[in-house]
Amino acid sequence: MNKHDKIPNKGINTRLAHSGHDPQSYHGFVNPPVVHASTVLFADAATMESRKSKYTYGTHGTPTTDALAAAIDELEGSAGTIILPSGLAAVSVPFLAVLSAGDHVLVVDSVYGPTRRFCDDMLCRYGIEATYYNPMIGAEIEQLIRPNTKLVHTEAPGSNTFEMQDIPAITEVGHGHGALVSMDNTWATPLYFKPLDHGVDLSIHAATKYPAGHSDILLGTVSANEATWPALHAANSMLGMCGSPDDSYMTLRGLRTMGVRLERHQQSALQIARALEGRPGVAKVLHPALESFPGHDLWKRDFCGSSGIFSIVLDVADAERHGAKAHAFLDALTIFGLGYSWGGYESLCVHANLSDRTVALPPKEGPVIRLQIGLEDSEDLLVDIENALAAANAA
Repeated sequence: MNKHDKIPNKGINTRLAHSGHDPQSYHGFVNPPVVHASTVLFADAATMESRKSKYTYGTHGTPTTDALAAAIDELEGSAGTIILPSGLAAVSVPFLAVLSAGDHVLVVDSVYGPTRRFCDDMLCRYGIEATYYNPMIGAEIEQLIRPNTKLVHTEAPGSNTFEMQDIPAITEVGHGHGALVSMDNTWATPLYFKPLDHGVDLSIHAATKYPAGHSDILLGTVSANEATWPALHAANSMLGMCGSPDDSYMTLRGLRTMGVRLERHQQSALQIARALEGRPGVAKVLHPALESFPGHDLWKRDFCGSSGIFSIVLDVADAERHGAKAHAFLDALTIFGLGYSWGGYESLCVHANLSDRTVALPPKEGPVIRLQIGLEDSEDLLVDIENALAAANAA
């Protein structure tokens, strides 16, 4: 028994510091080894034939990837976790694991853009139809479920516009009709929301973001409950999708500090979001932890924290000027970088493209600017935003 197991109800930072590795398993070294592997040698012919060995081939896991998976399982409360080479792979693999030709999948309309492209451009080629639903639908999603609906894919908050979803209501309806429920929980991480505790079957994360935390790793994780784990594990084995040992090691290293980093991201993002509410040039601030946000009550009920990414809607009356105003805002920034990712130590900004929406339509007031609040001093970031607002107003 690991000596830490003798302490019940450990705090989150304690679990982050010690999960996924027992130093005594590797001569007392604090961090697990990085095992680079393809071929695994068996002790004898009988073991090779029966495959009754912990490791059989590099694509099926190594001590390094297992250490990360074990840490994620502890955070998620999951029966098993697979490690994948990107966040998008963490969406596509579970879809392929549970869907077949002729099936129907419900996908929230505020979904991560590449997820929509995967559904529309690839799943449709295999006879799987996707329908996009309003993120605020809640239990009314029952009206959209068909006899062949096998999966409901949720994401909360939604990409770019941060709509909240009633996850417990959706899972209850989905399960009542025999459908599984998946959730992209990258925004909150399992520190601030644990999907499986709210009825979700498959919890998806782009570990590229907060777990890795330093803008230099591509990795995804999918964690499943006991009933769904066999299908997820089998599909991943057949697809041969696996995260690299080096990236797994670095993500596990980032996990150790994720708690304290998230606290800083949360504090700075809320401070800046509150400062921007009602400011001239800002029509709306889209942050679920703000009392003014339409989905705030759902966030407050189900989540225990917020992360460092939110959006603002610029106040631009002339729709033809949306692009020019957004560009003026972006080009005036000096601390914020212009980049599509988030969750790292540095602040980033992007003009959100919402042209693919079908029912959760973009705000009419102006362009949506997504802000990733990093670990810089929030006062400096606010000055940078104010200068950018002034530039947008003058454009």
